[in-house]
Amino acid sequence: MRKELLDILHRDAFIKKQVVLASGKVSNYYVDVRRVSLNSRGIYLIANLMWPLVKEANVTAVGGLTMGADPIVTGICMVAAQNGVNLKGFLVRKEAKGHGQKQLIEGPQLSEGERVIVVDDVATSASSIIKAIEAAREAKLNVVKAMCVLDRGEGATENLTKLNCSLVSLYKKEDMPV
Repeated sequence: MRKELLDILHRDAFIKKQVVLASGKVSNYYVDVRRVSLNSRGIYLIANLMWPLVKEANVTAVGGLTMGADPIVTGICMVAAQNGVNLKGFLVRKEAKGHGQKQLIEGPQLSEGERVIVVDDVATSASSIIKAIEAAREAKLNVVKAMCVLDRGEGATENLTKLNCSLVSLYKKEDMPV
């Protein structure tokens, strides 16, 4: 599975061109994991590779900042259900809705102290992961770790360490054809 997913990431998600990343940094390449996570085979592989890491953490929910986390959260929840585990998913909005319940976190009701994992597609500086962690902690959730498909190796691990949160990634920059 790992090799197949890596091949798909190389073929469908890796783009060799100069881009400005969400972190504001300029890069000579971009890895658009959504091209893979929003494809049936891609999310199947991502979710099945992440599931054992989620299961061993003994958490009740996985979530992350919308948009990169959306398919990953859903995929992991589906794999959990296939394995007889009732796992909650949650999505963190970039800002609270201005109407309705005005929530920042969407999904099933989460209780204070619940053990959760925050997920994302790509981690550069981890700014998206950090926003999700901060929202989860503000809701008094216990974030046990963060996970991503690709760690670009540009400060995410160090920034999350400052928040006492480890980062587990399926792949690192060295796995990409940079």
